Amino acid sequence: MSATVVRMTDQATRIARFRARHERPEPLLLPNPWEPGTARLLTGLGFEALATTSLGVANLLGRRRASRQEVLDNLRDICAATPLPVNADLENGFADDPTAAATIIADAYAAGAAGGSIEDGDGPRIYEFGLAVDRVRAAVEAARALPAPFVLTARAESLLYGANDLADTIKRLQAFEEAGADVLYAPGLRTIEDMRAVVSSVGKPVNVVMGFADPTITLEQLADAGVRRVSIGAAFSRIALRAVVDAAREMQAGRFGFVADMLPMPELHQAFPD
Repeated sequence: MSATVVRMTDQATRIARFRARHERPEPLLLPNPWEPGTARLLTGLGFEALATTSLGVANLLGRRRASRQEVLDNLRDICAATPLPVNADLENGFADDPTAAATIIADAYAAGAAGGSIEDGDGPRIYEFGLAVDRVRAAVEAARALPAPFVLTARAESLLYGANDLADTIKRLQAFEEAGADVLYAPGLRTIEDMRAVVSSVGKPVNVVMGFADPTITLEQLADAGVRRVSIGAAFSRIALRAVVDAAREMQAGRFGFVADMLPMPELHQAFPD
């Protein structure tokens, strides 16, 4: 069997595992590494799947936003670093036009992804309803044309940007479901009541990102609300950067107590064996 066929078989297996993990009653925990090292650390901790974060890529590069190619390169590196299924943060496909945006789905699959998300806006600019639905429909068509059933997540973004219109968010998610999306996602949901309202309004699995939610909400509460997938966006990246800034400020002040918090070398060697 050729190496290409083996890789395709392995990816099909990862995609099948990823899809099946959305069908259980307990939520899939989907942490977000931002480079191969964190992907390996999280794999070693026993998670079942991972997700990339475009903001994490931008943070890694020291910029506000990463390019399309940088996001795909990061995705490829992370997929190569772990045997786990990886969901790709593909932003808005880096294009407004539905057909142009949907081309990133095949590129994400080629990079090794088991699934990926497409957004209904470009930063604070949210697409008109009809265009947003057309974009999801084009992404669904691109996903269904792949050799394996890529898990497509459709995101409704307006809650992130101060548009506190849950009814409009639900309307969009319902339309994205009708257009064929496999998973639905509205970043910016903050309360368990709003999460429950979204879950009860649709028939597909719902992803909740806890980076914007009430941090006192527990996994048990999320499961009780019917949430099927829980991610954290760029939270790990931002926490790591916060640790660097705090340690650097201690160093500037002439104190070095932060070295006591370093991850032990044996743990690093276990995660990074080669």
